[in-house]
Amino acid sequence: MPRTVVIAGAGHGAGQVVASLKQHKFDGRIVLVGEEPYLPYQRPPLSKKYLAGEMPPERLYFKPESFYDDDNIEILLETRIEGIDRQSHAISTAGGNSIRYDKLVLATGSRVRNLPVPGADLAGIHYLRSIGDVEAIRSDLAKAKHIVIVGAGYIGLEVAAVCRQMGLEVTVIEMAGRVMSRVVSEQVSNFFEKLHTRHGVDIRLSTGLAAFEGDGKLTHVVTASDERIAADLAVVGVGIVPNTELAQNAGLAVNDGIVVDDQCRTDDADIYAIGDCTWHPNSIYDRYLRLESVHNALEQAKTAAANICGIETHYAQVPWFWSDQYDIKLQIAGLSQGFDTAVLRGDPASASFACFYLRDGILVAVDAINSPREFMQSKALIANRARIATDVLADPDVLLRDLA
Repeated sequence: MPRTVVIAGAGHGAGQVVASLKQHKFDGRIVLVGEEPYLPYQRPPLSKKYLAGEMPPERLYFKPESFYDDDNIEILLETRIEGIDRQSHAISTAGGNSIRYDKLVLATGSRVRNLPVPGADLAGIHYLRSIGDVEAIRSDLAKAKHIVIVGAGYIGLEVAAVCRQMGLEVTVIEMAGRVMSRVVSEQVSNFFEKLHTRHGVDIRLSTGLAAFEGDGKLTHVVTASDERIAADLAVVGVGIVPNTELAQNAGLAVNDGIVVDDQCRTDDADIYAIGDCTWHPNSIYDRYLRLESVHNALEQAKTAAANICGIETHYAQVPWFWSDQYDIKLQIAGLSQGFDTAVLRGDPASASFACFYLRDGILVAVDAINSPREFMQSKALIANRARIATDVLADPDVLLRDLA
């Protein structure tokens, strides 16, 4: 068994690697290296309860500080890793230190995609990815009246919901023709567009961003059609970029993510990678994927830790995601991209329904809106590539668990 495991990154997945190594009775040295000044914490609440002030900081943390109070665990925060020397089995930090490893886990995560438009450096323009980002947004929200959100994905719409509940005027601009267009069907998009409109959000679809305006501080957002929208602050949510530079500079295979096998190993047998930064195989969909998902990061962390400890484990999971907006919980199981048939179960007007996605008659995903039963019971069907008649899926009296 290796004597030293170094974890590059201190996100949710990195915390799970530590937890899983401890669970498997790993008695060697664990070194966790992170750039932020925080122990591993959960990111999903940042745009929801934490932004709304409904969650104290200590509840964000993956584990309490005492969990890491172990002679075998070394935590290096506010520390940037500059490079990997694969031949020497060592990482180098920005402070000039070298740390040797027997096994290295890259949990480098991702960063926000920046918008390269005029005025992008004005005060009052925010991205949301970290605790620090939320603290900066909160500070500006206290003095704001009108917020403009760029991007109608999960993050943008979650922030819109929180800001409306604070009483702010909210405008959302989105380049695509519908909200959350990358992840849900037209029926589900329409439901969420109506939900936000009903709560007073001004949604501008098929609208591009041209520039931000202001004299040192943001005052207006300018659209591609030259409309100027007054804004005290803006939150940009236009996607993320995987942090693959460390791996690429070390000569590891990269393809829209760090390439790993189903044991989370890179093409270097002593280096693993997990989470948002990985390009990994999924046996259920029979293709490689990169997933921006807490569930994926946690399960890959468990897989990597088990294999490091000599317990052969293969990653094979149905991806799942969730989003909280107002009193609506959207839960997604599977990946709907490439579907050819969408089937509704329940009435969207009731705010409790599900949308099932099939490709060639096989169930590949479900969007469950305030419908946890359909979400939970669909996972096994998706994993088993179940063929289910559309009339059966549409019938709320048929329990999906009976079809498994």
